[in-house]
Formats: sequence, C-alpha cells, structure tokens
Amino acid sequence: MRWAVFLLLGYPFFTNLFPSETVLPPDELQEYITEFKLRETLLNQRLEENPEDLSGLSARGDARLFLGNFEGARRDYAAMIKLDPDLEVSHWRIGIAYFYLGQFAKAERQFEIYHQYDAVDRENGIWRFMSQVRAHGEKKARADLLPYQQTDRPPYPWLYEMFHGKLKPSEVFLRIEQAGFPDGYKERVRFHADLYVGIYLQMVKSDQRLALRHLAKAVANKYGRASGTYMWQVARLHHARLRESLLSAPKNSLE
Repeated sequence: MRWAVFLLLGYPFFTNLFPSETVLPPDELQEYITEFKLRETLLNQRLEENPEDLSGLSARGDARLFLGNFEGARRDYAAMIKLDPDLEVSHWRIGIAYFYLGQFAKAERQFEIYHQYDAVDRENGIWRFMSQVRAHGEKKARADLLPYQQTDRPPYPWLYEMFHGKLKPSEVFLRIEQAGFPDGYKERVRFHADLYVGIYLQMVKSDQRLALRHLAKAVANKYGRASGTYMWQVARLHHARLRESLLSAPKNSLE
C-alpha cells in the first residue's frame, strides 16, 4: 500500500514532504515495539495473578498506549479508577487515550477534572483545548481556554499564548533562543515546543506539511530519544499517525 502511494505521488514530492533525517531509524523503532510487547506479556501474567494490581494496570496501560492500542490503554486506566475512584482527578493519561480514540468530549472532561488537581500545568490546558477543537470547534475552544494564574515550566507559558492566538509559532522559538538556556535544557524545551507547535499547525492552521516537520523534529530530538518519556512516545505516535494519513491522501489534497 505504501509503495503504491509512493509511486502515485512521485519521489521528489515524497522526499520533500518526508525528509529522511526526520524518520526514526527502523531498528530503534523495532526495539521500542519489542520492549513494549514483552512488557505487556509480562504484565498480563502479573495481572492474571492479581487483577487489582494498580501499578500493574498503570504499566500495562502505558505499554499498550505506546503500542498504539488506545482502547486497551483506556481499559487499564479505567480499571485503575474503578478500583480507586480517588485516582480520577489525577489520571491525566486516560484523557490522552480518549483523545486518540476520538472520544473528544470524554477527553475534554478528563482534562477539566485534572485541572482541579493541578491548576499550574498548561500542558493539560493545551490537551483540553485540542479536545474542544475536535468536539466543538476552534472558536469555542479558544473562548474556553482554562485560566492559569501561576507560572509554568518553559516553553508552556509561550505555547499557551500561541494557543490563545497571541503568539506565532516562530515567536515561541525566538523566545526559547532569547532565554539563554544551557544546551541540554534547551533541547528539552525545544522538544516540547516542536511537539505542540506541530499539533497546533495541524489542528488550528491546517498546515499538515509544516506540522509534520515539527513533529518529526520532536521525534528526532536528542532529549526525547534519550529519555523515552511518556510524551516522547506520544509524539512518536502522533507523528506516525499524521505521516500515515498524508501518505494515503491524494497529492492534490496536500497542495
């Protein structure tokens, strides 16, 4: 299927849209997939012995989400909340699962609940905004952006201004450059910036090509690849989903 699309679109277009340096090396990707499949298998055995193992459900939910099994992740996260209802207010990850399942109203509600737990984390506000864009449209999402009084880690105050419509994506990166961060920390900040600028360009500006380039930079980011954090795995999955949708789209729909 991919080769058919490759031949349909033509090699020059393909390489311009999907530059090789932005694609995760196949062997590295396979290592992740193998690791998460093994982790899921071991956790299946553990949970057969103790189905109420909260840490086991949490870890298996993460492994399933990283494999792109969003429904399996949702079930594990929901099982945690059923066992301990007090977890609902702090369970941010089930909102991510809802989002990628296309259950945007449920995702929106979960991020609103989480705001009661953490009223500083603008990353949560961004996911609530994106859920609202999908559920209700950009106008309502922007009007209903969650309020934040306290400062947050960079680059989230600048990213939130971007989602407010007060900053351009280029201005977010300019502020990062002007901040004078040490190189290692700057790489970390740029990972988050590329991830959310990419999603913003995709969802708000409908610039799929530029969105893909920023998401690819997030996946290739040295900090992200070295740490393998939850959000780096989300960036990897989001990039792959957008890339796949563009590969299967007619050429004239991308021009």
